[in-house]
Amino acid sequence: MGTEIKIMTAKRAGFCFGVKRAVDMAFNAAENSNNVNTLGPIIHNPQVIDKLRSQGVNPTNEIDDDRTKTLIIRTHGVPQEVSERLARKKYNVIDATCPFVKKAQQYAKLLKEDGYQVIIIGDKEHPEVKGLMSYAGDDAVVVSKSDSLPILKSRVGIVVQTTQPITLLEEFIRNILGQVKEIKVFNTICNSTALRLKETKEMAKKVDAMIVVGGKNSANTTQLAKLCISMSVPTYHIETSSEIKRKWLSGVRTIGITAGASTPDWIIKEVEERIRDIGGRARNGNSDKRGNKCTRKTLR
Repeated sequence: MGTEIKIMTAKRAGFCFGVKRAVDMAFNAAENSNNVNTLGPIIHNPQVIDKLRSQGVNPTNEIDDDRTKTLIIRTHGVPQEVSERLARKKYNVIDATCPFVKKAQQYAKLLKEDGYQVIIIGDKEHPEVKGLMSYAGDDAVVVSKSDSLPILKSRVGIVVQTTQPITLLEEFIRNILGQVKEIKVFNTICNSTALRLKETKEMAKKVDAMIVVGGKNSANTTQLAKLCISMSVPTYHIETSSEIKRKWLSGVRTIGITAGASTPDWIIKEVEERIRDIGGRARNGNSDKRGNKCTRKTLR
């Protein structure tokens, strides 16, 4: 392929705190019990779900399965009514809801109780947002970038899906300033998400192409891919190294790798190895030589 390709890997690529916590809880449950289920996929990464399944942890949408001994609530949380139903169950319930999602639920409930119309900025089909809606009241509204501005009451309170970019919150507030008299905002965007987007943006300015690693159904991974595309950088959203094609690297001198919060370290390392096999080399301090700068553990 000619000149070796320099590989830059984002320091914040991979598991965030909430995801690591949830996956560890699931593996620990598998060691201590059988018939362990997660209510829906615990995170949005098919490869992690498969690894958990190999250890006896299976996703389910069924709360009333008599075979269940342990049920784990996914990182995205569940609607309030589901939590109430689970509290009455006799089997063991492990709540792996991300603490930042839990905080957003509490803020949505607080705003409702204080008489605000709750606005949730995010994807209305995402499980996290569906959970937030259950705490936000009957007059709650979900808005996304593609939505037209809804008709709002005079007092509105805002919470945000934890994986949304800060620019979406800023844009929405600007747009409603002339329509409402009182706005109360809880910025519930996870700091990890904001930092990951910032780091990815800076990296995309320095490379010839970007590879974004993570589940195709992962909201935060999709945000990373959209960001890179918006910067007119050739961008490839993949789940595993097997998807990488040699032609993507033709003429590329420097390539960047970033990954969503649900992407395990071992998948990122496999992507780096695949590029090296084709003709890449790591840039000091950014690929797997970044060990001094990163304490993430490989998924067991």
